[in-house]
Formats: sequence, C-alpha cells, structure tokens
Amino acid sequence: MNQKLSQLLAPSLKLYFGCLICFTVVTAFFSPPLALAEGLVVIILAAYLRSSNARRKQEMLQYIETVTGTMDLATKDTLLNAPLPMVIFHPDTNEVIWSNEQFLRMTGEREHLFDTSLATAVPDFDTRWLMEGKTEYPGEVKVKDRRFLVFGSLVHTDTRGGHSTLATTYWVDITEYSSVKEEFFESRPVVAILLLDNYEDAVKGGDEAARTAALSQVNQMLSQWVEPTGGLFLRYDRDRYLFLFEERYLEKFRGGKFSILDEVHAITGPTGVGITLSIGVGREAPSFKGLFEYASLSIEMALSRGGDQAVVKNEYNFEFYGGRSKEMEKRTKVKSRVMANTLGELVADSSRVYVMGHKFPDLDSIGAATGICALARKRGVAVKIVRAPGENPASGMVELLSQSPEYRDVFLSEQDALLEADPRTLLVVVDTNRPEQVQSQDLLECCTRVAVIDHHRRAASYIADAALNFHEPYASSASELVTELLQYVMEPADLLRIEAEALLAGIVLDTKNFTMRTGSRTFEAAAFLRRSGADTGDVRKLFQNDLTGTIARYDIIQNAKMYHEDIAVAVVDHTVGRITAAQAADELLNISGIDTSFVLFPDGDRVIISARSMGDTNVQVILEALGGGGNAATAGAQVAGQSLAQVSQELLQAIDQYFEDE
Repeated sequence: MNQKLSQLLAPSLKLYFGCLICFTVVTAFFSPPLALAEGLVVIILAAYLRSSNARRKQEMLQYIETVTGTMDLATKDTLLNAPLPMVIFHPDTNEVIWSNEQFLRMTGEREHLFDTSLATAVPDFDTRWLMEGKTEYPGEVKVKDRRFLVFGSLVHTDTRGGHSTLATTYWVDITEYSSVKEEFFESRPVVAILLLDNYEDAVKGGDEAARTAALSQVNQMLSQWVEPTGGLFLRYDRDRYLFLFEERYLEKFRGGKFSILDEVHAITGPTGVGITLSIGVGREAPSFKGLFEYASLSIEMALSRGGDQAVVKNEYNFEFYGGRSKEMEKRTKVKSRVMANTLGELVADSSRVYVMGHKFPDLDSIGAATGICALARKRGVAVKIVRAPGENPASGMVELLSQSPEYRDVFLSEQDALLEADPRTLLVVVDTNRPEQVQSQDLLECCTRVAVIDHHRRAASYIADAALNFHEPYASSASELVTELLQYVMEPADLLRIEAEALLAGIVLDTKNFTMRTGSRTFEAAAFLRRSGADTGDVRKLFQNDLTGTIARYDIIQNAKMYHEDIAVAVVDHTVGRITAAQAADELLNISGIDTSFVLFPDGDRVIISARSMGDTNVQVILEALGGGGNAATAGAQVAGQSLAQVSQELLQAIDQYFEDE
C-alpha cells in the first residue's frame, strides 16, 4: 500500500497535467472564459510535449544505431587488421574457420589453409589445453624459425545441426625473448672438481720419470676433454683440478655418461694400477661460492660411493654417473686412528650413548653395535642399544647377548630412548647412512650429537651434519670398521668373548665367509677378534638353518630363471622370510654360470628384493633405480604400492638399462 502511494505521489508529467485539468474544471464554475483559456494552454503544452518526446526518441534511436554500427565496424576492423596473428577453428577437428592476414603470413599457408587442418599448418600445436578450460598454451609453440606464446578461449554456439564449439587463439611472437632466456640458462656457470682418487696407489713404487709420464698423460687427456668448452681449467693440488664452464656443455657430458672416466681409467701408473678419476659437479647455485660448495659435496659423495664416478648436484638432488668398477681398499690407518680418538672423546663427553642400526637389523648391524658398547664401557659411560621390535636376522644374537650380565639391561625400546634422551646424549648409527633406513627416525631427529659408522655406498639421501662420519665403502662390513677403531682405544682383553664373536659374525656375514669384499684390513680385524677370544666354531653355529628354512630356500632357487646369460632372477609369489630370501640369493651364486642373483617376494603392501653379485655387475647401481641401496656385491630394496609383477618388470628394465649404459 505504501509503495503504491509513493508511486502516485512521485513527480511525473501525468500528475502535473492532471492537476492543470483539475484547476481548469474548478475555474469553469467561476469564470468560463478563463477556464477556456487554461484549457487551450493545457492542450498546447500536451501537443508540444508529445512532439518533443517523439523527436527525442527518434534522435536516441539514431544515436544507438550509429554507435552499434561503429562497434560492428570496429570489431570487423580488429579481426581483419589486428597486429597479432589470430585463427578461429573447431578444437575437436582442427578445422580452420577463419584467420587474419598475420596468421597466414606466419604459417605460409596463404593458399591452402582453409583446405587443411590447423595441425597441418602447425604440426606441434596441441589443442587439449583449450578443452581443459585453460586460456594459455603450456609452453612455447615453434612455427618455422619463430616461437610464440598462444592465448585463447572457447565459444559454444547453437547451430541448426546442434551445438558447436569454436576456439579463438591469439599468437604472440616471443622469438627474441625466448632466445635471450635460452642463452641465459645455457650460459650459467658450472663448477666441477676433478680428483684422481687413487693418486697415492697409482704413483707409488715407480721412479720419478714413470710418475711424471703417467700424470702428464692424464693432464693431456683432461685438457683435450675440456678444450671444446672454452672453460677455465687448472690444477690446484697434486691430485685435484678445478673446472669452470657453461651450462650448455653439461648436457653433452651427461649424454656421454662422462666418458672421460673410462678414458682415464685406461691409463696405468708405474706399478700397473689403473688411475681412477672422480668428478663432482655443482650447478644452479646463486653464487660461485655456492657452486663450489655443491661441487665439494658432489666429490665427497663420489668418494663415499667408491670413487671412479661423476656426481652432479643442484639445490635439490644428486645425479650419479659411472661407479660400476670394483671398489679398492683406499682407507688409511691414520684416518682410522684419528676417528677412533675422536669417537672416544665424543663418548667420554656424553651423558649416555645410544646405538642403533638399520631397520630389520642383521648380524653386521648388531655386531657393530656391541663394539660401540664395549668402547662406552671402557670410557665409563652408560650405553643402550635400541632394539628393533619383532623377529629379525639378529634376534638369535640378541638373545645370546642378553644372557651376559653386561648386556642384561642394555637393550631398550625406541619409546624409552626418546624419553631418556637429553642434550648430551650421543647417538651412534651403524651399518647405514640413510635417515629413512634407521630403526627410529624420531630418535635420530631428537639427538643433536650423532656419529655415523657405515660401509655402504652413500645414496642421494644421507645423514648430514653428523659430529663424526666414519664412512668407508671399501670396508667389508660395519663390524670391520668398528673393530678397526677398537684396536686403537682398547686391548684385546677388554672385549668380552660374546662381543668379539658378534663382531666376527658380522664380518663373516658380509664377506660370505671371507670370500667377498675382503682386504688385508679385513683379516687384521678378524685376527684382533680372534685374540679377543672369538671362537670360529661358535660363530659358524650362528649361521645354521633349520630344516624348514632349508627347504624354503631351495623352493626359492627352483623358481629362478636366467636373464642376460649369467643373472638369475627368482620371483616368489608368496611371503617368505627375509633371511631365507637373502640366503637363497647367496646360494644361487654357488651355481655354475650365475654371477648375479635377485630374489623378489611380496611382504604386505611391499615387494622385497635381495640382490647378490660376485662378478662385475654392480647390484647397488641396479637397485638404486628402484629406490634401494647397498654395495656392489650386496644390495636390497623395498618397493611399496606396486604389485609383484610390476616390480619384477621394473627390475628387468633396470637390468637392461644398466647394461645399455655400459
């Protein structure tokens, strides 16, 4: 009601004329002549208003027509004379509907564009991005010798035959910008450190002339390798070189798998030992200092993986090339003595010591842990071993250790270790260097003082910022490394007999009864343990198997099939014990004609792989492609989220790739 009243009272011409007519009618009762005059005025005003409104309406229509016509002309002119190449087409069929002159000149299809599809004119152009609702092509489009950014949109229209979709695209020439950007990325500096990693072994024992001739040959070969880059190459130490070059040449080195490694390896020193080269490359750092730091980390990674390889590092990850040759014993007793004294000081300065190995620990892991316990006991510091839950290959040894009074309260759980840890706690990690493989990552992150003792080749992920890092991939086992440290800080009598046997069992396990990966230092460590009371007969009993395990092991062997002539791959479709699988992989190497073995089996949502090698095949490099690790002779992997058939296929592809890269 109020709305209607307000509309009636709102000012309008009808209201004004109504009032004038009312006044005229009232005036007629008092003065008819005056009323007649007022009526004539009202009629004249009404006629004038009507004429004025008609004229204004006509002018407005003319204005609208003029503006609309102008806009149509502007639109047509924009389409025909736009400075950017434009094309309208059906995105589902690539049929061209219309294009402007600039697009015709761009493609060179002035005569036949409308007789062919857009894919013919621009073969590398994919229109799926338009169908996905995007307005910009993901990347650059190359047309002849020019490069373009493409923008576009879809329009849905109704036709007599039904619905239709048209795409309009605009092409922006960025050839000059793209060239500048490409030149910028290709000209970025890269720093490489080249190291003759067996320099001492290669040059010792010969006369000065022979050493000079060998090194001269190496220098000449390296100079020829770097010459095409026009980079800075200089020798800044007796066995180290600095190489500064542009990013554009790195891809060539990668494509050639850093062939200089094999070329240098063919050079022999005065004693007949082949010279090996390691290369550490740093790229994509914000400064030259950062590039040199990346290169230094890369060369350290190369040495920790056995040397004779190239490692490339950027801000996020490492890339590995080479590293297939057998590792040589290169560590020195000087380093071992320094490490032993440093570890002893760390232990003495700690409130307590925790020791832990890798998940599903084996005899090497528990053996190395007992060696650290002996050192802590010698220094008078409380020590605990973080015990892994469930059954594992080291369970038997743990039970034997628990019977000894010195080890009755040594083993504790991860939760108890986390509760008892304090800022002065020292955590010693043995037999692994990868944070994701330790028994407790929470404990690793909790402890600020960490020492790492390991013999596996370092992977892209490793425990960084450790207070002590005794990492020797040339050693047979972690137990050997720990035993070597103990020789400098303890007497043989200071070791318990059970500790000596645990350490010896770890060495026996990883050397396959002293037949694999052994060096002079391995036997020296074994001799020290023998003097400490280790009984080889008792150690042998630790490796005995029951009848059920033996039958299961030979069932796995029956599933083995040959691949690449001397490689045996056994795929088991049911869950077996990890110890059994590892023993089956070892047993396969006892068969004539088999130098490498792989055993695969499902375990819950994962597939477990055990790999062994006694020849030139580096199983660690093969299993790295599947996320595994280890060393050249013994490696393993756990692949989650894939079926046994998928993992088996990936393993065969990794083996193929390994031999293709040789």
